[in-house]
Amino acid sequence: MELSAPTKIVFIIAVILAILSLLPVIGISLGGLGAYSYWLLLVGFIVLAAGNLLKGI
Repeated sequence: MELSAPTKIVFIIAVILAILSLLPVIGISLGGLGAYSYWLLLVGFIVLAAGNLLKGI
């Protein structure tokens, strides 16, 4: 299996999801989004991993 660098948009999406998941931890309330912070972080990691594993994404 050969890895490739993710595109900029995939990287930016993953970083935005990671930041959104960490905001409730530092005390910034996002309404109901805080209950899903773990899942946002997991989705951000999956997006970033897919960007590395799948060529052209």
